[in-house]
Amino acid sequence: TPSSGKETVAMTMLIRAARLADGLSTSSKANQAVLVKEDRILAVGSAEEITQNTPPGTETVDLGDATLTPGLIDGHTHLSLAGDGRDYAQMFSETDEMMVLTGARNLQLHLAAGITTLREHGARNKVGFILKEGIARGYIVGPRMQVSGRPITCTGGHFHMCNEEADGPDEIRRSVRRLVHEGADYLKIMASGGGTSNTIPSRASYSVDELHAAVHEAHHFHKLTAAHCRAKESMQRAVEAGIDLMEHAEFLDPDNEMRFDPDLADKMAECGTWISPTLQAWTKYGRIVELQGQRTTAFLNKKEQAELQALESRAETRLEVMRRMLDHCKMERIVPGTDSGVGSLAFGHLDYDLRLLVQVGFTPGEALLSATSISAAALGLEQEIGTIEVGKIADLAAFKGDPTEDVLALSEVVAVFQSGVRVL
Repeated sequence: TPSSGKETVAMTMLIRAARLADGLSTSSKANQAVLVKEDRILAVGSAEEITQNTPPGTETVDLGDATLTPGLIDGHTHLSLAGDGRDYAQMFSETDEMMVLTGARNLQLHLAAGITTLREHGARNKVGFILKEGIARGYIVGPRMQVSGRPITCTGGHFHMCNEEADGPDEIRRSVRRLVHEGADYLKIMASGGGTSNTIPSRASYSVDELHAAVHEAHHFHKLTAAHCRAKESMQRAVEAGIDLMEHAEFLDPDNEMRFDPDLADKMAECGTWISPTLQAWTKYGRIVELQGQRTTAFLNKKEQAELQALESRAETRLEVMRRMLDHCKMERIVPGTDSGVGSLAFGHLDYDLRLLVQVGFTPGEALLSATSISAAALGLEQEIGTIEVGKIADLAAFKGDPTEDVLALSEVVAVFQSGVRVL
């Protein structure tokens, strides 16, 4: 588990590894080293050259046969939810205080998996803001956070339990202003229904005018927007309104069937919309991994075999839609997000989303880029994180083997550094 957060930062630290994947290309380089001064990267290059120019008193960390990468970025989490299989009603029966404790635990799980930055995509009241403040004060450890605060939703809409309901452009503008003044780093709006009871995932929740009000007001404050869009109708409206990042993008028709729309995908590409497909959320991939592992090492009974077959078939429907989307939308606009906390989506598994990206056509190196430099750009943080370059914040992860060649390597974490401090 991550350390207590009480470490002192060495003035300079030399980090060596067998390979380095810098977030700028899809392949790794052998025998590289990174020199860190306080919280920033001071030098990157061949191990021999960097070692020769290392100041006296530098701490040396040799990671052996591992690959050093930028810290991973998860663009979609719900820290206050436990991911333990309970439904929304059960999870939201918790007090805000318990949700903060749940979030502190989830932050540690993500950090231990090499995830050094995340977006907190919607929590009740001020829970998200409190977690971010707790990290800033050093009370808890975890990835650096971008926080939306309460997601904006229509009356009775998806995540209305978080208490930011707004109907009509004027109410939405007030919600944006209220959240910005409370400290929101970006704005999240529920453009369709979702898993919340009595909402309709296959229908839009807001008009184009309402979504545009959110975008216009957020951009006035130099904040980006993200929209929950499961319905095809909501996707169309989000594109027209100029939403920056679209979550889920499931192309659901009113009959709740998923049908890819090439014309809509072309519009998304033309507008440069960022897309976070949250693949493991739809596919229930964690359960698939569990059953596949059990099939390999032990035995599946008939009920388990039927469950696995049904899950794999359902997953293939979603993955095929994603493959078709890639014929229209560039890989460079796709960012992974776990949606962890919801249902049985446990924290610490961005690796699952990257495996699924490989299944739809990414190379392992492309999947790694999506979780580092591409995600940093989608969050507007590309000047600070996402690549291993001189001047960037020293958020780093190391994995056994070479994740640019084998995506399964991203499940074997060797070390994690955040702001120049080794936390694992």
